[in-house]
Amino acid sequence: MEAFFEWFRVLYDNTGINLPFLYDAYDRGRMLNGFLTTIKLSVICLIFSVIIGIIGAWLQGSSFKWTRRFVNGYIQLFRNTPPLVQLYFFYFAIGSLMPKVQTEWGGEAPLLGSFEWAVISLSFFAGAFNVEIFRSGIEAVPKSTVEAAEALGFTRLQIYRDITLPLAFRVALPALNNNLVNLVKTTTLAYAIAVPEMLYEANQIWSDNVNVTEMMVFLLLAYFLLVGVLVWGMNSWERRLKIPGYG
Repeated sequence: MEAFFEWFRVLYDNTGINLPFLYDAYDRGRMLNGFLTTIKLSVICLIFSVIIGIIGAWLQGSSFKWTRRFVNGYIQLFRNTPPLVQLYFFYFAIGSLMPKVQTEWGGEAPLLGSFEWAVISLSFFAGAFNVEIFRSGIEAVPKSTVEAAEALGFTRLQIYRDITLPLAFRVALPALNNNLVNLVKTTTLAYAIAVPEMLYEANQIWSDNVNVTEMMVFLLLAYFLLVGVLVWGMNSWERRLKIPGYG
C-alpha cells in the first residue's frame, strides 16, 4: 500500500499533479475525516428529513385547521428561503440565544456545535419538500381503499400507518429519491459554518498546497460517486417495492 501512495509522490515530482491526500498521511487523515463527516451528516439528515415528511404529511390531514396552517407555514418558510440563509439563521441567530455549557478546561462552549446546527437546518429544509412529496403520494391512494379500512373499524392513525403510508411511499419514492439526492449535495453548505466535511477539508488542503485544480477534480468525482451510490440504492429499492397499479 505504501508503494501505491508513494507513486503519487513520484507523479507530483515528475508531472506537477499534486494529490497530497494520497501520499501524505496527515492530509490523507484530513480528507478521510471529511469524507466520513459528509457520510454521517448525509445519513442523519436523510433520516430526520424523511421522519419530518411523514409526520408533516400526517398533520396536513388533521381535522384541526391550525395544525394544517402550522404545517403549511413551515413548508412555505423553508421552501421559499435559501438553504444557506436558513443555515446562518440557525447557527448565528438561534445559536447565539442558546445557553452555554462548561468545558473540561473551565471555559464555555455552545450547547450545540456547527455539526448539530447543520443537521437541524438541512433536515428541516429537506423535510419541507418531503412533506409535499408524501402528501402527493397520499392523495394518489384510492379513497375506496381508505373507506374500506374505515368500514373495518380502523382508526385514522391505523389507516395512515398500515394502509395509506405504505401505498403512498411507493408512489412518492421517485420524487423522494430526487429530493434526497439534492439533500446530499446540499450538505456542502455546511462548509459555511466550518463543519469539517469534504469541501471544508479539501479547502484546507488546497490552501496549504496550492493545488486547487486537482482538489476540485477530486471533489467533483467524489460527489459523483457518492450520489451515484445513493441513486443506485434508491432505484433498486424502488424496483423491489413496486406494485402493479401503484406507481
